[in-house]
Amino acid sequence: MHFDTLALRATHQPDPTTGAVVPPIHLSTTFARNEANELPANYAYTRPNNPTRESLEKAIAVLEGGAVGMAFGSGQAAAMTLFQALRPGDHVLLSTDAYYGTPALLEQVFHPWGLTYTRVNMSDLDAVESSLHENTRVVWCETPSNPMLSITDLLTISRLAHEAGAICVCDNTWATPVLQRPIDFNVDVVMHSTTKYISGHSDVLGGALVFRQDNEFTQRVRQLQGLSGAVPSPFDCWLVSRGIKTLGVRVRAQSLTAQAIADFLNDHPAVDKVHYPGLTNHPDRALIQQQMNGPGAMLSVQIKGDAADAIQFISRLRLFTRATSLGGVESLIEHRASVEGTNSTTPKNLLRLSIGLEHADDLIADLAQALNQ
Repeated sequence: MHFDTLALRATHQPDPTTGAVVPPIHLSTTFARNEANELPANYAYTRPNNPTRESLEKAIAVLEGGAVGMAFGSGQAAAMTLFQALRPGDHVLLSTDAYYGTPALLEQVFHPWGLTYTRVNMSDLDAVESSLHENTRVVWCETPSNPMLSITDLLTISRLAHEAGAICVCDNTWATPVLQRPIDFNVDVVMHSTTKYISGHSDVLGGALVFRQDNEFTQRVRQLQGLSGAVPSPFDCWLVSRGIKTLGVRVRAQSLTAQAIADFLNDHPAVDKVHYPGLTNHPDRALIQQQMNGPGAMLSVQIKGDAADAIQFISRLRLFTRATSLGGVESLIEHRASVEGTNSTTPKNLLRLSIGLEHADDLIADLAQALNQ
């Protein structure tokens, strides 16, 4: 079944009581028992389980080809709950080029608690293998990475993780299941910030985990999800489910525009470097074609000059909104090092672009006038 059909089938569940084509939002925090003191639908309280959230979790699992899906209040809540399922003394192997919030979570929250971690270049497979320890329990990768758009060989990384007795986790927020399904490459857990492309309209905060198997570790994470209450509201779940219906058409349209913009910027004399998986000179082009169905709608560009030059360039743009986050219908741009703070390793002249649904010609014209001033 093609992705667009699958996305609609996964989220199109007419209400069995009324026949409503759009399913209702179950806002109730508690559920009544019958005369025998039983729960007719196995719902007792909305923190451990809710019909609207359950519907979203099943849909995301279907899209990623996994056995179990879990929805959270944010992508960080999803990551935190997975790390909480580990034990003090366990080791996490993490990519050097990843969303800055993930290592911040490990360093500021879990390292004092007893979790150890190592950061490694996931493109260097020998370095990955030599960084695996006897107590490594999770190998966490992100591909394409944020913000350098590095590509990780999922099949090889997952094999190395399994040989070491660890699970492989992939942050698939940027690629989405439209363009990449890590479980197809033996990844054990897929993570999403559903705030981004899956909801797609910059109006809801959410996260998700999808597990390849329903095993003991999966059930431990499920238990922690309910105990911690790191869950989205029913209305947020409904908004994410609505976004899934148009996920395929949005990502494909945004990717086409991003490709045109990347090609334009790559040839411009005021640009030092473009980071985008769709460029023909990308060093991992063969791997991209092997594990991705398209290059995506995120790109980073290094303007010639320093941080001040990059920020001044942003100020001249008219159609790009100067804001963080990504994956919405509007095009966004940000100076990434400023967002990441003083410990950022991102090049100071790098700008991250999230391409929306505006016409490609208009966005290119806007970039051109800003570059030519």
